[in-house]
Amino acid sequence: MAGDRKDPYRKFRFRVEIEGIQQAGFSEVSGYDASLDVVEYREGNMSITPRKMPGLAKYGNITLKWGVTDSMDLYKWMEDCINGNVTRKTVTIIAINEKQEDVSTWTVSEAWPMKYTAPDWNATASEVGIESMELAHEGMKRTK
Repeated sequence: MAGDRKDPYRKFRFRVEIEGIQQAGFSEVSGYDASLDVVEYREGNMSITPRKMPGLAKYGNITLKWGVTDSMDLYKWMEDCINGNVTRKTVTIIAINEKQEDVSTWTVSEAWPMKYTAPDWNATASEVGIESMELAHEGMKRTK
């Protein structure tokens, strides 16, 4: 119908689920992307333009940011990895609409923390202290 319109989802309504970890809400999730390397190949008797073929798939690291609370779950996950006990987890990022319904989902597989950043502290500031963690992973899939 001509009057039907699909508005884009707002970027401030989302939640993050990490397998086996209970964590309060996140203030920001960024960096999840996928790309393919381009492999150029030219045969000796072909034209001067090389063929371009798909190469390896690559996935960008995901950065999670959240306000400091008494929860230590994410920090302990990083600490375990530092101590040689790397546990890979599934991370799910879910967009939510105005009716609080799940409308789009990105599932990230085999994720593990590769960087943790503690909050900056400043006695003259009034903002919330923010922790962040960067996750490496081996794949991403969008459903819905």
